[in-house]
Amino acid sequence: MTIRVLIADDQAMLRAAFRMILDSQPDIEVVAETADGAAALEEARRLRPDVCLLDIRMPKLDGLAVTRQLAGPGVPDPMNVLIATTFDLDEYVYTALRNGACGFLLKDGAPALLTEAVRAAATGNSLISPSITVRLLSHMAPHRNRPAAAPAVRGGTGNGPVRPAEPLTQRELDVVRLVARGRTNDELAAELYVTLSTVKTHLANVQRKLAARNRVEIAAWAWETGVCGGEGSA
Repeated sequence: MTIRVLIADDQAMLRAAFRMILDSQPDIEVVAETADGAAALEEARRLRPDVCLLDIRMPKLDGLAVTRQLAGPGVPDPMNVLIATTFDLDEYVYTALRNGACGFLLKDGAPALLTEAVRAAATGNSLISPSITVRLLSHMAPHRNRPAAAPAVRGGTGNGPVRPAEPLTQRELDVVRLVARGRTNDELAAELYVTLSTVKTHLANVQRKLAARNRVEIAAWAWETGVCGGEGSA
């Protein structure tokens, strides 16, 4: 099945670059481009693409507001939104995720990360730029016994890290450690000497056991418990 993508960015050169990368993939097709948020909202509702790839700072309506209207809490039949921006401010990341975004990427990331994120978003999964994941969550390592210092993570109770619904296997723990260090799926497969399909299976099992919505929540659990440093246990 072809993944239909809408691109919204006020810079024509970036739209062209994204289109070139995505259209080069046999399973991805760019169906529309817009230069402002209002047009993106209109086109998304008209075309119902599988993934909306949005910039944050756009004329008329910013990407965060568009995300909220397309995928936010209470939106019937929400769409899959992927944020791509040059700005990696923490507040943008948190707001994008709260507004329903499936992922958050920096524009200077590798083309392979963009295509991987689009494919993940199309299936309702999430991918956060590895550099963002590591920066946002690594500060939690010294505060594992002080959960109030951690960013909000679904499943957190304020009394410590969430306990898995089932124990994680050793291989799943290996996957969690690498996710917490910002590895992509392709890098996980290479480092663990397994197929990409196997990596996706492990990630799906980890998300189910931790009730995690995305890689950020998996990484947060790893930092909170000390798993990524080999100090904690599942």
